[in-house]
Amino acid sequence: MDILDIMKERRSIRKYQDKQIDREALEKIIEAGLYAPNAGGGQRARIVAVHNKELAEKIGRLNLARFDRSRLAGGHVSSEQPSVIDNPNIKSGFYGAPTVCVIFGAGNFLYSIPDAFCCAENMVLEAANLGIASCIVARGEETFDNEVGRALLKEWNIPDTYTACCFVILGYCDGAYPWVKPRKDNRFLIIE
Repeated sequence: MDILDIMKERRSIRKYQDKQIDREALEKIIEAGLYAPNAGGGQRARIVAVHNKELAEKIGRLNLARFDRSRLAGGHVSSEQPSVIDNPNIKSGFYGAPTVCVIFGAGNFLYSIPDAFCCAENMVLEAANLGIASCIVARGEETFDNEVGRALLKEWNIPDTYTACCFVILGYCDGAYPWVKPRKDNRFLIIE
């Protein structure tokens, strides 16, 4: 499939089957992330893949523990694939996905966040190419800013100089795959 077609077809999925993705697919998705554009070619982003549904759920609950609804811009994301914005009863920021990849960036580097999100975008595109559903989730730093989170970072040997920037959640879509939303007009300008 053409890369533009993949971009047009993939969706952010927030309803997952209780079915784990296979290790080989996960490794390909990680590889795609490692080949993402990165500032100055520094390759600073680090990925920790949690291929364990129970641990992913635990981290997903940490992700929502300090979620501040007052900082939201907009009030509705999707009826088909509701987000924590749509449904305050959702208890995990990872929506039951059986696998989550945590993308870390150097804490003292100006471009850590853009690097991490470029990495995440490559990963979700490769996931779509492999028939695996995905979603990019934010709130990385606050997820691990607690006793349980800091213990996980220590267990994973993540240096204190690194910060969780974002997550890529992975699994198989539960229910119908969402249709594309029409593109809004007047979102680009070409000057020659």
